Amino acid sequence: MKSAIIARTGLLVLTAGFVFQPQWFVGFLAPFARNNAPAIYSQNSLLVLTVNHLMLVAVATASATIIAVTLGILATRPKGREFLPLSRAIANMGQTFPPVAVLAIAVPIFGFGAVPAFIALLLYGLLPIFENTLAGLTELDPVVTDAGRGMGMTDRQLLWYVELPLALPVIVSGIRLTAIISLSTATIGSTVAASTLGEVILAGLLSGNTAFVLQGGLIVAALAILLNAGFMFCEQRLRRGLVRDA
Repeated sequence: MKSAIIARTGLLVLTAGFVFQPQWFVGFLAPFARNNAPAIYSQNSLLVLTVNHLMLVAVATASATIIAVTLGILATRPKGREFLPLSRAIANMGQTFPPVAVLAIAVPIFGFGAVPAFIALLLYGLLPIFENTLAGLTELDPVVTDAGRGMGMTDRQLLWYVELPLALPVIVSGIRLTAIISLSTATIGSTVAASTLGEVILAGLLSGNTAFVLQGGLIVAALAILLNAGFMFCEQRLRRGLVRDA
């Protein structure tokens, strides 16, 4: 446990150093540069690109969470179960149309920039959260909900004070999957002029400069590892809280 914490802390420090002071890593990246090209990407700040990348992922994930959890709640209510196929179809939409196809459709409508990338990430991130919300709310022990009704709780109180808290670890697991998928998928947003770390990777691919590709790829990979660790920590705390309260 301690070794994992030390490793993650070290990765966090290394990533921060790479983003804030990329020139420190010229010696590491220089062998990967080609044709006397610079080893460090300088067309835009790595810090700015990283912040923009994370903001895009955060907004898309938060929006997907609101929509998917709402659909999951509605589909598990007695009066809304007949809408489950429609809700699942909406959640599956993003998986049916890959992000590249969504970008191709969205750009002529919304133009170049972050909006088409946001739409692609939003649609692609619905399914994991929706399915986990369904699982969390439908697999609850009936004894628990019956006890809540026995205490005189209304359906709304039962949802907010019993069902959602118990289902929260499973829902957070779905949010984690969506956030990780969005973090990697957001790199293609740079193909439509969205400001993401994909800009560095794309510049490296177009110029044949592996050093640029490594910069963008390593930062995205490190962020994915750290983000996954953060969500896993939250899930463990939530599950421990449920066990302690049981």
